[in-house]
Amino acid sequence: MKVLVVDDDVVSRMVLMHLIDSCGSFDILEAEDGEDAWQQIAAGLRPAICFCDLRMPRLSGMDLLQRVKAHGALDNMPFVMVTSATDSATIDQAAGLGVNGYLVKPFKGDEVQTYMAPFSTAPEALDEAPQASMQRLGISGERLLVYLGGFQAQATAAGADIAALLAGGDHDAARQRLERLHAGCLTLGLNGAATQLGGFAQGSPIDGARVQQALADTVAAVMRQEEAARRLHAPA
Repeated sequence: MKVLVVDDDVVSRMVLMHLIDSCGSFDILEAEDGEDAWQQIAAGLRPAICFCDLRMPRLSGMDLLQRVKAHGALDNMPFVMVTSATDSATIDQAAGLGVNGYLVKPFKGDEVQTYMAPFSTAPEALDEAPQASMQRLGISGERLLVYLGGFQAQATAAGADIAALLAGGDHDAARQRLERLHAGCLTLGLNGAATQLGGFAQGSPIDGARVQQALADTVAAVMRQEEAARRLHAPA
């Protein structure tokens, strides 16, 4: 899980990175100002969340926010403005651009933890236990394994198929494939993977790298669920 911290003040940047690191296991990346952050994003960086200082040289936090929210592959990324300014004009301007939250200096650990909480739970922790899936669907363990095996094949094949659709510019067809996989995850109790697959908003361009990561995580989730189902019925 990538987290981007943008601040031209190295001390503030290090303090915030330390507080984020204390919230869980994250790949924390840093940028020395908005221009540095934008260059990394333009090169393909897709952080799960961005913490960005307001006042910086070259490209301000407000200008970076505007660029991010205008970028189809990034408009759903949570963007938290880091600032010591609490005047209503600044807050209103950021709100109008789509900011997702504010973090006021000096930092407080509990406030950082609030923003990181949605990312601190491993996706597999959201998954339904195999036995619960069996009871909900009214099927045996053997049947659940058959369903999981078939779904794994679908998710694996979807990588190349969706990549081809996106290369051809057919985002609607790609989104339909993702929606079917999302429904399959919900049916099989793979709620963590369903959350990822459900993150491709209607009407927004689909980022191919995000899709491939979500599909890889889905296949991994299926394999974990298969192993859990086998353990459930293994001889004592």
